[in-house]
Amino acid sequence: MVMFTTRRSIPELVVPAEPTPSETKFLSGVDNCINLRFYATGIQFFRVRPAEHNHEKPHSIAKAIKAAMAAALVYYYPIAGRLREVPNGELVVDCTAEGVMFVEATADVQLNHLGQPLLPPYPCVEELMFDAGRGDGVVVARPLFSMQVTEFKCGGFCISFEICHCITDGFGVIQFIKAIADLAGGEAVPSVLPVWRREILMARNPPCIRDIFPAYVPFLNGSRDIAHLQRHIPIYLRRSVSTFDLLTVVMWRCRTIALGYKPDQQVRLMFTMSMRGKWTRIPRGYYGNAFVYPIVETTVDDLCGNALGHSLELICKAKLDMSLERMKSMVDMMSGLQRGLGSSFTMDNVYYVSDLTRLGHEEIDFPWAQWVGGSILPVRRPSSFHVKCKNGDGEESVVVSVLMQKSAIGRLAKEMAFWLNKPGYTVIPMSSL
Repeated sequence: MVMFTTRRSIPELVVPAEPTPSETKFLSGVDNCINLRFYATGIQFFRVRPAEHNHEKPHSIAKAIKAAMAAALVYYYPIAGRLREVPNGELVVDCTAEGVMFVEATADVQLNHLGQPLLPPYPCVEELMFDAGRGDGVVVARPLFSMQVTEFKCGGFCISFEICHCITDGFGVIQFIKAIADLAGGEAVPSVLPVWRREILMARNPPCIRDIFPAYVPFLNGSRDIAHLQRHIPIYLRRSVSTFDLLTVVMWRCRTIALGYKPDQQVRLMFTMSMRGKWTRIPRGYYGNAFVYPIVETTVDDLCGNALGHSLELICKAKLDMSLERMKSMVDMMSGLQRGLGSSFTMDNVYYVSDLTRLGHEEIDFPWAQWVGGSILPVRRPSSFHVKCKNGDGEESVVVSVLMQKSAIGRLAKEMAFWLNKPGYTVIPMSSL
């Protein structure tokens, strides 16, 4: 794996390019979930377009993006503010225009040296990211967003970022990055105007948690791998099972066996489901957290002792059962967690999965640069993330990252080899416990 170093500028605060409203904004019930009080990170890679595209590359890519970010903050001005905790334990945003952190960097390496194709885990990723020292869980009175733009020797570059999860989810942060790209490319306004309207997902008063899931009381998979796994889907489920469902259930079974749970132990699958498009009140441009956590609960014996179709039925049922009333109940529950209310929520024997393949990374468009890879980066907790990329043959593929005990990785690879019919199948240790 290639090794390199970067030279960074001194971090600076970037403020909105024009005066913005000085006000206090309330967060939604989902935003206020205590489990979201951390900073999420991501990275996006770009190569410069050929000269025939007639868009001249800026003399300094980093400075062009910094100026565009200042312009974007005029529209997304709450991101330039600071969080404050109010007496009931909830958070609010003071729109103070104090700004976001920005770092310029150069790396003594070419983009293609990072891998062909460009796949996670990305080499020396710590060199490409500005470490703001925010791993302590404190989100109050701190910048809500930071960015490092690193230019490579070949002219390509990457954008890494860190954002407070209380402010936005994956869809929202990609929408913000797209707005920066729009303005950097000369557009007068972002192609999608931001919508705050956090009252849409406020908890009810009083809370009414009456419909909830009972449990609340990196593998590269190319099209051929996925096609092989699809042979295990019963005919009656083939129209309702997505690639995410299939990969998630297979990985859940393999992980469960690898971790050596006893046959009668309860195991749970929890995954994120976006409310966009399902809750009609959420408008285009909304960039707050808008997701819920469907959950499936069963025993090890039931999960691993039955045909794959049985497990797929469980995940399909969990998605179908996510009614509007259940969404509202989950918003009430998530809002109440920071006050010790709501569910007794436990993460014992839980496999948590998030689908990042539909966030729209590939739609981040600079006139003078083309997106070639990147994603939201996994957090250090027992979780799994699905990321879209291309493999060495140019096929659309999905990388599934899993964080688990190092001692179980070999057993996991053995189980995956069985399902993919690939003897000797190996995994890439991204990180381990």
